Amino acid sequence: MIQTDICIIGAGPVGLFAVFEAGLLKMRCHLIDALPQIGGQLSEIYPQKPIYDIPGYPEIKAQELVDNLMEQIKPFQPTFTLGERVDHLDKQEDGSYMITTNEKTKVHAKVIIIAGGLGCFEPRKPALDNLEEFEGKGVTYMVKNPETFRDKRVVLAGGGDSALDWTIYLAKVAKKVTLVHRNETFRGAPDSASKVFDLANKGKIDLILSANLKEISGNGKLESITLEDKSKAEIKIDTDYLIPLFGLSPKLGPIADWGLSIDKNAIEVDTRDYSTGVERIYAIGDINTYPGKLKLILCGFHEAAIMMHSAFKYVYPDQKLSFKYTTVNGVNAF
Repeated sequence: MIQTDICIIGAGPVGLFAVFEAGLLKMRCHLIDALPQIGGQLSEIYPQKPIYDIPGYPEIKAQELVDNLMEQIKPFQPTFTLGERVDHLDKQEDGSYMITTNEKTKVHAKVIIIAGGLGCFEPRKPALDNLEEFEGKGVTYMVKNPETFRDKRVVLAGGGDSALDWTIYLAKVAKKVTLVHRNETFRGAPDSASKVFDLANKGKIDLILSANLKEISGNGKLESITLEDKSKAEIKIDTDYLIPLFGLSPKLGPIADWGLSIDKNAIEVDTRDYSTGVERIYAIGDINTYPGKLKLILCGFHEAAIMMHSAFKYVYPDQKLSFKYTTVNGVNAF
């Protein structure tokens, strides 16, 4: 059995940063993740995706961010259980919890932190009759290695940040990039949308708005797609790859049975400390919800910092968390 102060469910960027915040307060962490590697969605779905909203980094690749977070928490020596799903949570007489995974690994912790991103997730797929026939043969729902698309014809479909960011990135890699969106405006960041329109105006990408995917075809592999615009006219595009980026369909899995307050597959929390309403269980990152919630990595980092100061009282019930200031050469310091 693994003994720890805090068990973090989810080893994505927010879970990793929570280890750092816990370490500053002398609390030990063990992380559990159903994925076989550290990094959550960043490593599993888009390791080479550029991220633009991490303070201090005008641009950083997703996997590079994960690697930096791992380097940051190394001094605190966290431990990991990977490739296993948390199945059972049993409260002990002293208020602590016993966690059991689907592989019967047991972890005893004083505090539980759910940082599972979107929980168990799968890509939202377009409603095309023969879609499965071309999955892995030209149809893919993620970009793990951009070099796969070097000098290829690529069609991306979607209007969120992922579709915009990958369109911008692949414009420098692929032979031809076409972005298809069913609306006239995008849901993603205005700056990214502006860059996409600029690329289209310069002829570096093809941008087709107010159109939907209608058919895909090929002989053993994807060869073309057919769109339908708002006037019901059909547009055929020869392509090597189709990347539908319609987001992820979240599923909480066993977490949904833990007595937490759930709203649309997200866990409701108190913004004073990101507690769930169940004693000693907190939720941070994309898996939680509250008025004004923004699903940004940096918001998850903020939540981790606030939450750890609340968790301290369960790990060290006889100590008071306080900071003392001294003056060194006329400058205030810890």
